[in-house]
Amino acid sequence: VQLQASGGGLVQDGGSLRLSCAASGLAFSRSLMAWFRQAPGKEREFVAGSSWTGGYTNYGDSVKGRFTISRDNDQSTVYLQMNSLKPEDTAEYYCAAKIFGRTWRPDDMAYWGKGTLVTVSS
Repeated sequence: VQLQASGGGLVQDGGSLRLSCAASGLAFSRSLMAWFRQAPGKEREFVAGSSWTGGYTNYGDSVKGRFTISRDNDQSTVYLQMNSLKPEDTAEYYCAAKIFGRTWRPDDMAYWGKGTLVTVSS
């Protein structure tokens, strides 16, 4: 299984970025997909999760109303649209997948990709 995240970069406070995660080697349309992030010196944090079809989504409290997770099952890709970015959103962002389960803790996830760095300048 490979999860390849991309789209990170440097953006100013209040700006937007769109992250992508291309998946291979798993039944993507039957996989629950999520984004996590980890800032230096902090624990890995749940950002957003998506059901198989994208019809059900869940968000961490700190990003609700600003971030949107979506997926394209034909392209085996999951996205994270990040708007109204703040300096505290600066972190390495990771794409993750699992097959079942209702909770979104890091230990719940079966597969992880390498991160993509998002830096928000003030």
